[in-house]
Amino acid sequence: MTPRPSRLTALSTAAALLVGGLLAATPSARADGHPRPAGPAADSASVPAITPTPQSARARTDRITISPTVTVVAGGAYDESALQVVESALRRAGAQRVVRADRPARGGLTVHVGDPAALAAQRIDGPSALPAEGYVLGVGADRIVLAGKDATGTYYAAQTLRQVLPRASRPGTTVAGLAVRDWPGTALRGTIEGFYGTPWSHEARLDQLDYYGEHKMNIYAYSPKDDAYLRAKWRDPYPADRLAQIRELADRAAERHVEFTYALSPGLSVCYSSDADAKALADKFQTIWDVGVRTFAVPLDDISYTDWNCAEDKAKWGTGGGAAGAAQAYLLNRVNREFIATHPGAQPLQMVPTEYYDVSGSPYKKALSEQLDPDVLVEWTGIGVVAPTMTVAQAEAARTVFGHPILTWDNYPVNDYTTSRLLLGPFTGREKGLPGRLAGITANPMIQPYASKLALYTVADYAWNDAAYDPRTSWGAGLKEYAGGDPRTEKALRAFADVNYSSALDKAQAPELAAEFARYWTSGDAARLGAALDALGAAPARLRAALPDRGFVADAAPWLDATAAWATAARTALRMVEAARAGEGARAWELRQRLPAQLAGAKSFTYTGLDGRRVPVLVGDGVLDRFVDAATAEHDRTLGVSGRPTASTSLGTYQSNTAARMLDGDDTTYFWSDGAPAAGDGVTVDLGRVRELGTVTLAMGKPGSTEDYLHQGVLEYSSDGREWRQLTAFSGTPDVTATAPAGTTARYVRARATAGQENWLVVREFGIPADEAAVTGGPPAAEGSSLRAAADGDPGTVYRAARAPEAGEALELALGQARAVPFVTVLQAAGATGRADLQLRSADGTWHTAGAVDGPYTRVDTAGAEAGAVRLLWRSGTSAPQVAEVVAAEAD
Repeated sequence: MTPRPSRLTALSTAAALLVGGLLAATPSARADGHPRPAGPAADSASVPAITPTPQSARARTDRITISPTVTVVAGGAYDESALQVVESALRRAGAQRVVRADRPARGGLTVHVGDPAALAAQRIDGPSALPAEGYVLGVGADRIVLAGKDATGTYYAAQTLRQVLPRASRPGTTVAGLAVRDWPGTALRGTIEGFYGTPWSHEARLDQLDYYGEHKMNIYAYSPKDDAYLRAKWRDPYPADRLAQIRELADRAAERHVEFTYALSPGLSVCYSSDADAKALADKFQTIWDVGVRTFAVPLDDISYTDWNCAEDKAKWGTGGGAAGAAQAYLLNRVNREFIATHPGAQPLQMVPTEYYDVSGSPYKKALSEQLDPDVLVEWTGIGVVAPTMTVAQAEAARTVFGHPILTWDNYPVNDYTTSRLLLGPFTGREKGLPGRLAGITANPMIQPYASKLALYTVADYAWNDAAYDPRTSWGAGLKEYAGGDPRTEKALRAFADVNYSSALDKAQAPELAAEFARYWTSGDAARLGAALDALGAAPARLRAALPDRGFVADAAPWLDATAAWATAARTALRMVEAARAGEGARAWELRQRLPAQLAGAKSFTYTGLDGRRVPVLVGDGVLDRFVDAATAEHDRTLGVSGRPTASTSLGTYQSNTAARMLDGDDTTYFWSDGAPAAGDGVTVDLGRVRELGTVTLAMGKPGSTEDYLHQGVLEYSSDGREWRQLTAFSGTPDVTATAPAGTTARYVRARATAGQENWLVVREFGIPADEAAVTGGPPAAEGSSLRAAADGDPGTVYRAARAPEAGEALELALGQARAVPFVTVLQAAGATGRADLQLRSADGTWHTAGAVDGPYTRVDTAGAEAGAVRLLWRSGTSAPQVAEVVAAEAD
């Protein structure tokens, strides 16, 4: 058996191959740069799905048959882990007996593991020209051959074979011939458990290591921010039970060809010049070494380097970023020389700089570049803590400014900064060619380990073969695999992942459902949208019943509940619109009254965070909620109600601080963007219809974020949303007030940035005077209600009377100047029994009865009669009225 090579060897080998051009294509070679196999080949379309996407996979015209007894012959570069994967795959493919032998059997299928010489019969080239961890897999010529460049490569060949072989209950299955020649696009590929919040359980970590091995990821960094023994108590030894868990993790990682990296973060209290602290760090590493760990890191992120932890450091290095870089290099070099270099088999030391999020030059980076030992790997998050994009040029700039090999700490799909969300979309925004310029890629997963796998599948795919990577294709393949190959479960998982798709890398939320909503508004195809919403509503139950990974169901539980509830609300909204369009006013109103409780239910789901607080969950935000809002507005327009103003923005939203909050009348809530406005960005209020404007106020910024406002901008208004006129310009102030000239009318008002800025945007309130009809009469409103709620343009608010009406008492709605009224609609709350005569006041001041009001929904055809007011003259015996809206329609 051949031991696994050092990752340092793997890294240097891959670098040499890339620099030396051994992977460059030539006219006589395939696109992967290696000679074409001489074996028979067929159309590549028949190649089975393999993940990560291999560099080269070609179908052959021959095939093999799974015999009742399969002989496994091992030799060369292999280990026990590879044999176990191979034997398990053969049994799942129908083999009744799998035996190990020194030579092929006379009859039946033989599988050669680790022996490239066996490829000769298949006329396939061996792995000698491949980088570290590369492999060749040959299926055909009455044999299967797995030959790795090293033991890890053979293990990866076994993982590919696991995917290639079918599932069968008995022997005799034939398997199409195949030639795979494959290698990784970068030396290190994996994850770093480096988030704030509830650390993963021990069982979840073991499960993750299994997943990494299956997907050819070879590094896991143990760095949870809330493990006190990594940070606040970094000098303290682990309790025996915790140390035993680390041993088990290290053993499992080794079995799965994953480097378990122990990342100790002493920066909160370390004295860099202290011999005692250097010894404490080495002693802690020695304890971890003794349980089998061979890779170590010293993250120095999320600390202050302007305040020393001891006076000796200030005396030795002075102050400022350059001093901090020198101090950190001094300590890390001691660790590198006194621990890493003295422990044969130790992998290169890794570190996270305090300035880990950009490529701009600084005294800190200069000191680190010049003084840190050159073989230390520097971790970098890209441009920004959560980088929306990452390019080859940026990586090269990072390599230059830090002066060291770069290992990315990619903050996706981590959600500790947006704990209300699951981030289930694919890895995107990373340029092709990037992995080859890096020492490796590590992704920071979510607090939810099992739910992280959907995104990590795509990370593994990109890191292995970025040239072939397509985010949506990889995402779809990951969903299929995670669903266990079951089409119904895959459909349910896709629907659920779609409404949990948005992230800082791709802000498109629920792209597939959003497309269905858009199609409905243009086509009116209610059956198609209804089917999509039915599928979304059924998805949580399907996943709970059939998803193979039960950990995902536990991780996603509150989001599954919220998804089902949001689908119910959206279906109600759809039926409401369809009823309104069909002229079924009573049915539409009944459905509209269901929505508030359904929406409250959909927004009610939470989970308990590490600090014991309840964290609300978000699902399809900006898509599902906007559809319900748009459907409600459509219903209200059908009634002739303009509705309350609505808000929108060109900017992304930070957590749950949505644009609607700037219209809620509460100065303590706010809209908060998730990025800085560029010129042209801003917020817009839709008043629902053209009306007089009056005085507009804009209150921006908030305590703790006083600079989060539009530093240069304009207030503008428009009647059609296309042609805009300026109301006022403003600069350097978070509070803006402007009064429009008398008679100025508009439907839209917006605040627009006229210059880019670095600060984000907070809008506490965007105030525009209400345009409500005058409502008088009685009975008087109950506490917490008002008469004007009966005609405020929002059927969601209700005038609730404090008592039953007295004889002759009426509720009167003034219309202003007399106008033609084609019909009047009266909406009462569900269960209300108010009965009244509906009367119109003519130009001479007399009242004429046009019809009777009885029940939740009444529409009275008034035949275009001229009226200056409408009233409800309450009938005797009526209980306390509950009127949602009185709508006196205007003539077209």
